[in-house]
Amino acid sequence: MRLLLDTHALIWWLAGDQALSMTARTAIADADNAIFVSAASAMEVATKFRIGKLPDAVLLAQDFETIIAGQGFVALPISLHHARMAGEMNIPHKNPFDRLLIAQAQAEDMALVSNEVLFDGFAVKRLW
Repeated sequence: MRLLLDTHALIWWLAGDQALSMTARTAIADADNAIFVSAASAMEVATKFRIGKLPDAVLLAQDFETIIAGQGFVALPISLHHARMAGEMNIPHKNPFDRLLIAQAQAEDMALVSNEVLFDGFAVKRLW
C-alpha cells in the first residue's frame, strides 16, 4: 500500500504519540507499505515552528529531510499537476497544506493517513 502522511500523523509517529491510531501505526510500521511525506508537510512544519505553533518541533523543522530519510520514508515533491489540482478543488476547505495533501493523495493514488474526518468528503482514501 502507498501511504501519504498528514503532517500531524508524521509528528505523532516521530514522537511515539498515542494520538496516532493503532491502525495508522501498524500501517506505517509495515515494511510492505511505501510511506510518503509531502513537501507540503515540510513547509507546514517550518511555518508553524517559526510562528510558535509547533515549539517542540525544533529538530524536525531544522532537519526535516534527514529525519524523513532516517525513517525510510519517501519525499514527495509538489508537482505543477498537484498544485493545479489543489487550486482547482471546489471545496470549502481553505487550508493550503491540506488541499495539497488531498491533491497529492488523489493524483498519486495513495491513502492519506489522517485523523481529519472532513477529508472523507473530498474523494480521498483516508486511513486512520
